[in-house]
Amino acid sequence: MATPVVHVKESEDDVSNSLCELVISRASAAIKTKGLFVIGVSGGSAAKFLCNGLPSAVTEWDKWRVFFCDERYVPFDDPECTYTVYKNGLLSKVPALADYVYPINPAIPLEEAADEYLGKIRTVFPGDGIPRFDVLVLGMGPDGHTCSLFPDHPLLKEDEQLVAPIADSPKPPPGRITLTFPVINNASCAVFASCGAGKADIVQKVLEGSGDNPLPAAMVRPTQGEVVWFLDVAAASKLKSQHKL
Repeated sequence: MATPVVHVKESEDDVSNSLCELVISRASAAIKTKGLFVIGVSGGSAAKFLCNGLPSAVTEWDKWRVFFCDERYVPFDDPECTYTVYKNGLLSKVPALADYVYPINPAIPLEEAADEYLGKIRTVFPGDGIPRFDVLVLGMGPDGHTCSLFPDHPLLKEDEQLVAPIADSPKPPPGRITLTFPVINNASCAVFASCGAGKADIVQKVLEGSGDNPLPAAMVRPTQGEVVWFLDVAAASKLKSQHKL
């Protein structure tokens, strides 16, 4: 089970650059070894960092397959839609990637949309095994949630559904579709990027809290992979020095 590796950077720009460098490095390695790079992305600051840094990358975009770690069950024209953030911020600059990004379908019932999304993932990972993403770029909320897996929610214990619908999200909108921990913890690399003093308390709780009733972000522990954190100085300000690289 992976132990988090924490990298502390001077600024938000440094965090953004480091995240994108990791993604491009892993893309190059995956394409070289198996001809395909499969990544799961998230919204929020992760989307901002990736949309800022990836368009200038030199890579074989047609070898990428981009899925969403979670997505809000809203129409594409809703400002809450994560896919539209990437469509406007990344695909508009890298049109070669447009055919290889897979949104959920918000026009069908929520549970059907979750099943259909697993079907999209199965086009890359056929069979009944647990998909193994090369990289999952995860976000973390102020309550320590990651993907749409919230503290004390039953989905934290889900071990059968690989892609699950959630109709009662404590954070609006209530309808969402999310990867579950069997998939998250089967990734080759799970990576977080957090910045700002406002994240310092929750970063400290996730990375240094007790093992009793861990927060969702603390449950990200790939069994045969790694978990990497990129923090700026402010977000890392409450960590003990031995946890910083």
